[in-house]
Amino acid sequence: MRLWRSVVGKLWLTILALVSFVLIILTILLLEFFEKYHIDQIEQGLEKQASKISSIMASHENDTQGEKIIFEIVEEPLGVIIAYNKNDYVYSPYTSNNELPFNILIEDNDLSKVFSQKEQVIKELEVSADEKITRYNNLVVVGVPLHNSYDENGAIFVYQSLSSLQSTTQQTTKIILLAAGIAIVLTTFFAFFLSTRITLPLRKMKEAAFEVSRGKFDTKVPFLSHDEIGELAIAFNQMGKRLKINMNVLSQEKEQLKSILSSMADGVMTFSQSGEILITNPPADRFLQQWHYENEEEGSPIPFKLAELLQKAIETETEQTGELELQGRYYVMIISPLYTQNQESVRGAVTVIRDMTEERRLDKLRIDFVSNVSHELRTPISMLQGYSEAIIDDVVETDEEKKELAQIIYDESLRIGRLVNELLDLARMEAGHLSLNYEEVNMEQFLHRIINKFGGIAKENGVELKGNFEVHDIVVKLDPDRIEQVLTNLIDNAIRYTPENGHVIITLTKTVNGVNISVQDNGAGIPAEDLPFVFERFYKADKARTRGRAGTGLGLAIAKNIIDAHNGQISVQSKLGNGTTFSFNLPQ
Repeated sequence: MRLWRSVVGKLWLTILALVSFVLIILTILLLEFFEKYHIDQIEQGLEKQASKISSIMASHENDTQGEKIIFEIVEEPLGVIIAYNKNDYVYSPYTSNNELPFNILIEDNDLSKVFSQKEQVIKELEVSADEKITRYNNLVVVGVPLHNSYDENGAIFVYQSLSSLQSTTQQTTKIILLAAGIAIVLTTFFAFFLSTRITLPLRKMKEAAFEVSRGKFDTKVPFLSHDEIGELAIAFNQMGKRLKINMNVLSQEKEQLKSILSSMADGVMTFSQSGEILITNPPADRFLQQWHYENEEEGSPIPFKLAELLQKAIETETEQTGELELQGRYYVMIISPLYTQNQESVRGAVTVIRDMTEERRLDKLRIDFVSNVSHELRTPISMLQGYSEAIIDDVVETDEEKKELAQIIYDESLRIGRLVNELLDLARMEAGHLSLNYEEVNMEQFLHRIINKFGGIAKENGVELKGNFEVHDIVVKLDPDRIEQVLTNLIDNAIRYTPENGHVIITLTKTVNGVNISVQDNGAGIPAEDLPFVFERFYKADKARTRGRAGTGLGLAIAKNIIDAHNGQISVQSKLGNGTTFSFNLPQ
């Protein structure tokens, strides 16, 4: 920054200009004063000399000794004219009438009063009117009346040229100008020092203000005095401290709000009054990404339904709700207006977007559960009722027929029991009440035992059941009863859905974290649209609810819960007509 644009430069130049102006005025006044003083001294001296000469002439009126005495005591640069009358006059021996012509004295209105009115006159005369006259070419003339006994109008004129004052005035001028110059130099130095000293706290405050603007709120200004500037520095430090506290509080509140918004399961978006998006959280971002993916040809940044509800909420200043289906998911939108600080007008709106897909799915599962349980129980209960009535009404006559009906009733009661037990197991698992009894199990021996267990059933159905173990003697910590329940369900399904002369292969492989077990068959397979739902309760790929090849639809749901309890994962791969492979991994 240029010096004259800074506070230091402005204050320095102001002080310098003010002092310079005062010194100039003072110099002019002093020069005028000393010049006038010297002229007054000359006039007083001339007046004394004139009075003295007049007294001498009066005492030597009758002899010629008066002139001699006067001309002896009067020295240069004084000039004396003794006029006994207007026609008889004499000059001092070292002067001439060329210096001051006598006719000037007679013709001057003021000096002529010495002759006519016998008054003492003091006057400054110009030497010549034909030349350029300076003040130092002028003469100071003092005229006093000459008293004699002849009653003639005489006069004595004493004069002196002001040229003798020139050297004295020049010397005085030099001294005054030198003093003024020294004063200006000293003023320049001290003014710069003083302005720098005064503005130092201000410059420190300016630097501190820039540091505060950059976010360094702990910057402090040193205060070296207790005047107004020192109090300003104290106030600035207190302001910076308070600002730092407020910024920390705002930062903490911002981080807290950010954490709250980020951890919310619901999407949150705030809008300005014009509909511009101000703040979003991750769920809201995912919602918008799904909207843009599905409606990439539309130019609107938000769904039309949301924009319509937003405009209505701002206009009516009331809460609005709506629903939207997007990418197979269901969302509920709740829009509330945001008001200004004084609650006078609406400045925008906040929207909460809640994903209701899971709730809808659970509602559907609840409805399907009631329907499926009712459906599964209706058939065996109807058969129990029907065959029981047949026995009671003696519809059957022979013991063999009664025994056959009793066997059917027994089988159906077992079926109802299995269904109830599976429902109870599934409910306990989903409630988190599944307890596991971990043991270290040799997986190869464990799988051989299960394969042997299902060997007879596989032969009865004409299916080849075999094992494929890529690792041997590997030990895994698990609950053998629960894992056997999973494999029982998977192998039983594989055998039941595999045609004669088919095969079911149990494979054991080593993974990074444990083992992977798969049950592969070459049966009918599962349609692609049914694959995402095979692990849900009562879901059956064939959609049939018969006693034949279809089960209760709970086995895979139970298997998934058991594998999840072991911190493992279960999956399925299938192609219609090419068989199915169920795989699950267990951590070692």
